[in-house]
Amino acid sequence: MNTTWRNILIFVGSLTLVGMFLVFVNVEDIPKLNLSALATEIEQGNVKSIVVRGTEVSIVRADDSKANAQKESGESLSELLQNYGVAADKIRAVPIEVQEGTGLNYWLRAILPTLIPLLLIFALIWLFLRQVQGQNNRALMFGQSGAREIDADTKKETFADVAGVKEAKEELSEIVEFLKHPEKFVALGAKIPKGVLLMGSPGTGKTLLARAVAGEAGVPFFHMSGSEFVEMLVGVGASRVRDLFSKAKKRTPCIVFIDEIDAVGRQRGTGLGGSHDEREQTLNQILVEMDGFEPNLGIIVVAATNRPDVLDPALLRPGRFDRRVVLDLPDIKERHEILTVHARNKPLAPDVVLRQLAERTPGFSGADLANLINEAAILAARRDKKQVEMVDLLESIEKVLLGPERKNRMFKDEERKITAVHEAGHALVTHLQPHTDPVQKISIISRGHAAGYTLKMPLEDRLMRRREEYMEDIAILLGGFAAEQIFFGDITTGASDDMKQATRLVRHMVTQWGMSETLGPRTYGEQDELIFLGREIHENRNYSEDVARKIDEEMDKLIAAGLKKAREIVQGNKTVIDKVASVLLEKETLERKEFYDIVGLPPANAQNLIPPVVAT
Repeated sequence: MNTTWRNILIFVGSLTLVGMFLVFVNVEDIPKLNLSALATEIEQGNVKSIVVRGTEVSIVRADDSKANAQKESGESLSELLQNYGVAADKIRAVPIEVQEGTGLNYWLRAILPTLIPLLLIFALIWLFLRQVQGQNNRALMFGQSGAREIDADTKKETFADVAGVKEAKEELSEIVEFLKHPEKFVALGAKIPKGVLLMGSPGTGKTLLARAVAGEAGVPFFHMSGSEFVEMLVGVGASRVRDLFSKAKKRTPCIVFIDEIDAVGRQRGTGLGGSHDEREQTLNQILVEMDGFEPNLGIIVVAATNRPDVLDPALLRPGRFDRRVVLDLPDIKERHEILTVHARNKPLAPDVVLRQLAERTPGFSGADLANLINEAAILAARRDKKQVEMVDLLESIEKVLLGPERKNRMFKDEERKITAVHEAGHALVTHLQPHTDPVQKISIISRGHAAGYTLKMPLEDRLMRRREEYMEDIAILLGGFAAEQIFFGDITTGASDDMKQATRLVRHMVTQWGMSETLGPRTYGEQDELIFLGREIHENRNYSEDVARKIDEEMDKLIAAGLKKAREIVQGNKTVIDKVASVLLEKETLERKEFYDIVGLPPANAQNLIPPVVAT
């Protein structure tokens, strides 16, 4: 029920209760007599006194009990009694007092029956007029920004609440200094930056970092999403931009945060509508407000996007977004710090080592790590634990990567055996190559769409990888495929995702990374983003059909080399793979130590890299 009808019901109910209270207050439970019974009482001498108020007759008997009666309004009580045959001397013997009806109850009884309906009608008319006026006001206010303002006195995040991103915090600390002590920079002729663009993958903490800047500086913070500017009507977005900056000018110094600015900041001239396109009108107004004819002193615009490649060049030039802060995925040290922040209010068991979690979560963003801690807390609560244990956190890693366990998913014995051999093939090819990461866990328990999985995690982060390391990754991805071929003489659909990853990897090696001996150091194909009634990715083929044939041949050669290497390892270690598969069929899961007990320690020259998780 909306607010209007709730107010109407409250008003009507209150008015009714007040009327009933005033009308019936102090009304005693007194018996009523008709005039014939009253005449009989007077004849018998049982009436002590009578009071007449209009048509109401109040009777006091000889025993001091009370009664009421009603008479006709056009005739006196004495005449009515005489008509009923009461003797005149009997009537004169009873004191009869006639009073005018001047009390509050009299007037309420006379007025309320008419007044209450009128008040209800006026109240309904007033409420409807108010609602219509509100609709009209909202119709006239569609050009206002509706930006949410967070006051400087409100408790907000600071840099202490943002773990990792050390370089980004150092870059933004200068913005805080500009806002706190602008005179120090103005004295040296330095201009306050007008805009800061936060760029990074989803979940790296762009919005959190913007809030931390406002919290550190202690200034008002206006927050608005890029999608909130654009409406169906042309000019609404530009009007909201003007209104946003108008509000900000009244609260300088302040921060204006525009989240997902790529919603309105895409490169102009790529869509339909020409100069009348609503999104382009909005972008033009943002450009004017940030660095137009009228300067905006004391307003710093902080924007966030994970698609800086599609932003308009005019938006990125100095004078508008003077600073560009890149937020990368956290390394192992930063992951440890982020996990520490998110674990502050969680009761952790003594066996929890956050450093180990950081080692087992390469490629996780800050949002992924927060979700990991939360999933572990939920899992511990479901198990009626008082503390979050290490086993809960490790299981949450697999849940975030691959999805929840599907223990109720029934497999035939033959399918379980194929899955066990497949995962054992992945694990052994990983184990016996010199540049791969150690195997952390093998399981044939279904998770998500995977029938089984092999986890291998690095102990340290690396930014660059060599061609030889990628060739080993291809062999690892095809290790399950090779094991199925050798052990069963046939293949299944379980290797489909492995082949997809291997194909994607070799295509990047050949066309993007220059790792083909035949084609040489050159990139092939450019991806252009076309915006035509939606988003479409189109590859611009800057090579001939003959080169396309050579690319296919080179990809085939790399995949064949990887498969040959995987087959050699599997063929030479069939007994070991059979042992690993047998234990998997019995226990369903093998941890790192259990796997090493079967196959021995890894090669002495094994390095720690960051290949992807292998899942069947």
